[in-house]
Amino acid sequence: MRISVPATSANLGPGFDTLGLAIKLKNQVIIKPAKFHSVSLKGEGSKNPMLKDNNMFVSIFNDFYFNLTQRRKHFRFEFENQIPLSRGLGSSSAVIVSAIASAYAIEGLELSKDKLLNMALSYEAHPDNITPAVMGGFCVATVKENEVQYIKKDLPKNLSAVIVVPSRPMSTNLSRKTLPYKYSKEDATFNISHSSLLTAAFMSENWEMLKTASLDTFHQQYRMKLMPELFEVQKIALKTGALMSTLSGSGSTLFSITHASDAKRIETALRKKFPHFKVFISGFDNAGLVVEN
Repeated sequence: MRISVPATSANLGPGFDTLGLAIKLKNQVIIKPAKFHSVSLKGEGSKNPMLKDNNMFVSIFNDFYFNLTQRRKHFRFEFENQIPLSRGLGSSSAVIVSAIASAYAIEGLELSKDKLLNMALSYEAHPDNITPAVMGGFCVATVKENEVQYIKKDLPKNLSAVIVVPSRPMSTNLSRKTLPYKYSKEDATFNISHSSLLTAAFMSENWEMLKTASLDTFHQQYRMKLMPELFEVQKIALKTGALMSTLSGSGSTLFSITHASDAKRIETALRKKFPHFKVFISGFDNAGLVVEN
């Protein structure tokens, strides 16, 4: 059995814990019945031996598999990871949703994507990453009575993402501690209006509105101070033609949306200025989590 799940970028500026989209950058795992438990790891995280011995995917998979079957079985897990770890691209959400889905799929049990989303909430309380990871596309999501309520919009091929991944991570817990305990009514109104406008821009495909709509007062300015060079990354991306440029999740990745025809120029400018960061172009993923038997 093979299962793949895309990277995600959440918040998208003002859509704090609400907005997210899927990027064509995937983690994939092949699972095979085996006589002994074993793990192989290629790509992101392959140089970290702790990920083989203390693997979150395997732990979640084993828990769900036992609950479903009341059996303990050995499997071989072959991971091929493209999603950078602890960089704000949804690596944890990818692990959670793919591990749960795998436990069902390996036994041939049906699991709807809506039910999978609600199960994932017990591991990830905010739906902005898990929703596009499962559904793909651009997603607006909230939680009501322990269920994810969402609307999805497919993203067109004439848009690209230019992604800048710094050489060091940014802790989600640490970055959340930088945020204010209280916000003013003015800041709340600013973010509500811009998040609403950003959602409308995606749904109507009014891409020229993204630059204004993606402005934020809730979190980016506080988190980016932990890595001040991100302000310059954002400035250069917008100056060279990005439609919007925002902190991806809690960071440290800086995520920009561009017209596909402008992506190479923006990527080149950012590579030149930040040679010690990983800079690349990606498309968007509208399929979300995919299981192949």
